Amino acid sequence: MTATGRPPSTTHDEIGNVALALFERRGFEQTSVEEIADAVGVGRRTIFRYFASKNDMVWGNFDWVNERLRRHLEESGEEVQMMEALRRAAVLSNAYPAAELPALRLRLTLITTVPALQAHSMLRYESWRQVVAEWAAGRLDRDPADLVPQLIGHLALGTSIAAFTRWVQHPEESLEQRLDEAYRMLAEGFPDPARS
Repeated sequence: MTATGRPPSTTHDEIGNVALALFERRGFEQTSVEEIADAVGVGRRTIFRYFASKNDMVWGNFDWVNERLRRHLEESGEEVQMMEALRRAAVLSNAYPAAELPALRLRLTLITTVPALQAHSMLRYESWRQVVAEWAAGRLDRDPADLVPQLIGHLALGTSIAAFTRWVQHPEESLEQRLDEAYRMLAEGFPDPARS
């Protein structure tokens, strides 16, 4: 006898975690949405209620990531120097419990090595960068589309990507320490051996 009624419920995080495990085991390109749906125990249409595409599953709840960054930026008072506030927010918004770090490393490995995800990352990075640009614009009393807020957003993104890439390649290192170090260098400038 076939059961009737509502299908079993699921969550955004559950689907994302199942998908990530399949991507790790079988490869991103080799895993279909149908296989993810089967593993979760729901239909394909249910999957797309939670994620716009398979690419989005790798990113997890990226809206939450952006909101976390926005909150840490806004919590810094006006008395805190802008680059110091940016450094603190970047580090705090990327502080994860140790148990979550393997999944984060896997996400970043996929994002930086799978061509389809590299192209998709431009959309995600743009939304993250815009959070920084809007905050910087507020601090500077400028339009977020102006050069300086956009420049700060791009520099912050590049700094974070460099720190994340280093951490993915060196899992023994601390992500928070790498981010802290990278943002300090951004704020202080880089030594020029020709001028020493």
